[in-house]
Amino acid sequence: MVREATANDLHGLLELYLHLHETRIPDDNDHLRDTWNQILNNPNHHVIVYEEDGKIVSSCNCLIVPNLTRNVRPFALVEYVVTHGEYRNRGYAGLCLSYAKELAIGCNCYKIMLVTGSKDPKTLHFYESCGYSSRDKTAFVQTL
Repeated sequence: MVREATANDLHGLLELYLHLHETRIPDDNDHLRDTWNQILNNPNHHVIVYEEDGKIVSSCNCLIVPNLTRNVRPFALVEYVVTHGEYRNRGYAGLCLSYAKELAIGCNCYKIMLVTGSKDPKTLHFYESCGYSSRDKTAFVQTL
C-alpha cells in the first residue's frame, strides 16, 4: 500500500535508508525526533512510503516549492527514491513516484523534478520510464 508516512514510520524509514546510501541508523535523540517532527509538520514536505506486510519497503520524498514565476505556480522536487534490496523490480518505487506526481498535480505544480546520484543505466532508464527526462535541465551539486 502506498501512502504518506506517519510519526510511527521513523524507524522503518531509517532502516530503509540503509538501502539508499546510509551506512548506519542515526542515534535516536532529540535532534532526530525534532527533525522528523519538522518534516511531518511541513505541509509542503511529503514522505511517501510503500508498505508491504507492515514493513516500509520503498519510499521517496516530494517537496512542493512555492514559486513566484510560471504564473505563481509551485514546482515539485523528488529526492531519496529507494527500495529495499529484497523488494526491487516489483513496481513499488513506481507507485511512490506516481503518488508524488498526483500530489504535484493536486498542488497545481507546473513541473516535477527528480534528482538522483545514480549513474546506473538501469536506474536512469527506470526514471525515464516513469516520465522523467534528463534532457531538460542540468543539475549541479555543491556539498556543504
